[in-house]
Amino acid sequence: MIHVDIICVGKVKEAFFRDAAAEYEKRLAAYMKLRILEVKDEKTEEGATEAENLKVLKTEAERISQYLDDKALRVALAIEGKEYDSEGFSGWFFNKAAGGVSHIQFVIGGSLGLHEDIKRGAMLLSFSKMTFPHQLMRVILLEQLYRAQKIGKNEPYHK
Repeated sequence: MIHVDIICVGKVKEAFFRDAAAEYEKRLAAYMKLRILEVKDEKTEEGATEAENLKVLKTEAERISQYLDDKALRVALAIEGKEYDSEGFSGWFFNKAAGGVSHIQFVIGGSLGLHEDIKRGAMLLSFSKMTFPHQLMRVILLEQLYRAQKIGKNEPYHK
């Protein structure tokens, strides 16, 4: 069974996001070993300078790095990353698993995104050119992982 980590900056504060994430985590348990690893987000001041924002990104990157496994395939969610449709994402996932990848780590940044240190050496994955709140992105990623399993195993997906 493939091992998947989702490393996230920040906690999910809204109950409706927590409920949705919990539902997909429960569904995914039949398909993978899933861990959600949260790191503390840094407060970002309104009107912060580029240097101040870079410092926030660097601090969050240091926290993320504590969970990174050099043997895992790292996938950083980034707007400039590769986009897939759901079937393509499912194919990518199952091809990696069939090719011997046993551990995938998805990384979701905070409100400023991810520091280059985290993106370097990672596959960059984008779900859209749009920007989403990191709490919603966690739910979207979980749902797409579940959908990928259903597609890849030719199982019906009840919407």
